[in-house]
Amino acid sequence: MSVSRKRAQDYAETVLSRPRSDLVVTLKRGKSGATLLHRGRAVTRCHASRVGTAQAAFMARALGVELPAQGGKVVTRVPAGILYRAVAISSLDLRRLEARLVLAQLLRVADLQRGAVSGAED
Repeated sequence: MSVSRKRAQDYAETVLSRPRSDLVVTLKRGKSGATLLHRGRAVTRCHASRVGTAQAAFMARALGVELPAQGGKVVTRVPAGILYRAVAISSLDLRRLEARLVLAQLLRVADLQRGAVSGAED
């Protein structure tokens, strides 16, 4: 049985309540949609609808990974700020113009955060 979006986002609040610079997350995609996990527990879900699939694709972009094919998964390390943005993206109703504007800003900031992290390693 899969976890509800509400329970997943309650766990996300717990994870994000303590800032960390390095969190290991797994993005899994199945028949019912995509799930973002931290330590094996869901932090957010996107349903397998048109909007949910778009949310999952943008969430993957914010994380800096490709959305896996159905049945696949991808593991990455991200700062808490990027995880926060990925969770926020998964909650947007992308059918609304206002949500698209918020999405653009969330992706822009996530790109900047990933650039700063990779720039520090060079």
